[in-house]
Amino acid sequence: MTPKSTLNPSSTCQHTGWSRRSALQAGAIGILGLGMNHLTGLRQAFAADGVQPSGKAKSCIFIFLSGGLSQHDSFDMKPEAPENIRGEFRPRSTKTPGLQICEHLPQLAQRSQMWSLCRSLTHSSNEHSAAHHIMLTGRSELPTGFSPNQSSRTDHPSSAAGAGHAMRSRQQHNLPTAAVLPERLIHSSGRVIPGQHAGSMGPRHDPWMIQASPFHNTSYGAFPEYKFDHQDRGKPDERLFQAPQLSLPDGLGMHAINGRLALLESLNRQRETLAGFAQVENFDRLRQGAVSLLTESAVHQALDVTNADTKDLDRYGRNSFGWSLLMARQLVSAGVSLVQVNLGNDETWDTHGNAFPHLKNNLFPPTDQAVSALLDDLQSTGELDETLIVMAGEFGRTPQITWLKKHYKLPGRDHWGAVQSVLFAGGGIRGGNVVGKSDAQGAYPAEQPVKPENFAATIYDALGIPAAAAWHDAENRPHHIYQGEPIAGLS
Repeated sequence: MTPKSTLNPSSTCQHTGWSRRSALQAGAIGILGLGMNHLTGLRQAFAADGVQPSGKAKSCIFIFLSGGLSQHDSFDMKPEAPENIRGEFRPRSTKTPGLQICEHLPQLAQRSQMWSLCRSLTHSSNEHSAAHHIMLTGRSELPTGFSPNQSSRTDHPSSAAGAGHAMRSRQQHNLPTAAVLPERLIHSSGRVIPGQHAGSMGPRHDPWMIQASPFHNTSYGAFPEYKFDHQDRGKPDERLFQAPQLSLPDGLGMHAINGRLALLESLNRQRETLAGFAQVENFDRLRQGAVSLLTESAVHQALDVTNADTKDLDRYGRNSFGWSLLMARQLVSAGVSLVQVNLGNDETWDTHGNAFPHLKNNLFPPTDQAVSALLDDLQSTGELDETLIVMAGEFGRTPQITWLKKHYKLPGRDHWGAVQSVLFAGGGIRGGNVVGKSDAQGAYPAEQPVKPENFAATIYDALGIPAAAAWHDAENRPHHIYQGEPIAGLS
């Protein structure tokens, strides 16, 4: 069965509510017509106007920390500030003289020569959904009619969609140019968080959504090893991390595949925006892409991370954070240009309360391990120079520690869009470097304020996307992908 939202270009994304078994049998990429916006062959058919990368990086891994990482407790500590600002954690020295980060990120501290920080990214929103849209699209201004309660086709395109549109896939396995894993960010109420898809560009430009992590509305973190609940509500979490099934169902042969693809072609003919792509040449590309995903061993190997080499699993961590970054690493190696990795489900990093034990025991250990393993892995193969890694959330956290005693046993920090720290590595980034500066309380930029537009432009520029790159709407009006200049001083 096909979700209605995939048949209507103007419809909003919906949480389908499929069972885990059904989702796996269907294949979250909809390879047999079960989600046209995820179909790799269709992605190829619309990538014909892309460009080959000419920048330093061939690919980008965008690590997104939904909920908002506290800058005070991670990469911009204020040990001289009053106790109600500096928090419980203490700074540790890194390999870079004068650069300190949180004591609970020891592996990243040992690799500071491989990464840089921007400590002055700022925007105006303290609301989760709006801030997600701002950071995932690289647009500070929300679109007309924006609603935090639903994802809409009037939203701005995500940076993943913009990069995916502007680049052709570099490999021969018909993989898409952009992917998001291991899950779509869904609010505990079931609504899809805005900013994740191609928005006004249309569903044909949506990133490939790899659904490897099932939806759970109260459990967070790197399950099964580091799962937790922000408010200790006691709901069981028996999720399994499993890549989409790409094998053919029993009894389904090539004739049935061709029938499914013919149905897709028929449906596409009804949509004006797809009418021009009903030609034989593009239909052949769609068929080739679909069959390729079913038959290419490299595709299966990139997604089948829970059965990866034992040494790799031990290095990355046997949990959803480790598996997700290992999958991302294998996908960029296979040829995907941009992979967004959501480290945790929606609002995993939303540490209003119990912040310090949750960061220390559940969030920092798997993040520190998996990101460090990714850096080591890429450096050992010589791919770090051509793979940009960025890590950010939708906002930072308040300078002052707060305590919502009605909901939490221990204190935390609230939402704060005015400043956050962002990590960059590889892809021409100069390691051991810090650009921008926050004030003494870590509340506002004190030097070199950076906007989400600059953040997104840094990704586009590293990937070699031309400054004049644009996508065109149904009326052939151009919409520029860049909305700002790249962050100065990182390279």
